[in-house]
Amino acid sequence: MKDQHLISLTVNGEPHEVLAESRRTLADVLRHDLGYTGTHLGCEHGICGACTVLVDGVPARSCLMFGVQADGAEIGTVEGLADGDRLSDLQEAFSRRHGLQCGFCTPGFLMLAEAFLAENPGATREEIREAVSANLCRCTGYQGIVEAVTEVAESRRERA
Repeated sequence: MKDQHLISLTVNGEPHEVLAESRRTLADVLRHDLGYTGTHLGCEHGICGACTVLVDGVPARSCLMFGVQADGAEIGTVEGLADGDRLSDLQEAFSRRHGLQCGFCTPGFLMLAEAFLAENPGATREEIREAVSANLCRCTGYQGIVEAVTEVAESRRERA
């Protein structure tokens, strides 16, 4: 007998109800139960940040959170950044500035950067560098990532 719970999540603005086992992480619920495969699992210990999603607007390691803990929450995944076929400014900057590297860690970096810029619109390059150091890139591609986030921060400030 499995210990299952009916939970409600809103993912990228779309409501879902899913029967989740108590032991399943939020990452597993998103990937395997709901099909949001942009959320990647790297270390499964919360160190690498590849699984970073937004839970009620706050970056969270989805491998460290049980799906049932997110019952009733609004979840943001990398699939929610683009507007249809049109990439977000952050996604375009990652591509333009060579911040994608192999791409495995990219969704986590994008979600971390999106939340960071929302909370710190006036962030300096040094603050951005410190913020992205929370996630690991095994391709050592931090320079391109920092340049992309800095470009978007400056662009958003100019438009504000």
